[in-house]
Amino acid sequence: MAAATPKQQAKGMDAWMKWGAKCGAQLVDMGAPLVGGLAVALDGTSKKSRKNVSGYSILQADSMDKAKKLLKGHPHLKANAGCTLEINEVMPMPSM
Repeated sequence: MAAATPKQQAKGMDAWMKWGAKCGAQLVDMGAPLVGGLAVALDGTSKKSRKNVSGYSILQADSMDKAKKLLKGHPHLKANAGCTLEINEVMPMPSM
């Protein structure tokens, strides 16, 4: 989107806003684009990440199946035929 015109950017954001409205309160954080990922080792060295993580959103759902249903119509799935989304569950921390 960095090379897109303002009109193209607005159209792209319109798709995000429609998806967000569909999710309602279950969309806790719309998220943001991500770039320049690093893989950091125990010794502090780092190298470019091989994972192509391009953004995140935080959803609240009672199950993985319900989270998966919220991703139906997600703008990224429509933008690129090879795009996939990953769902990860946040586990509770002991004593927190």
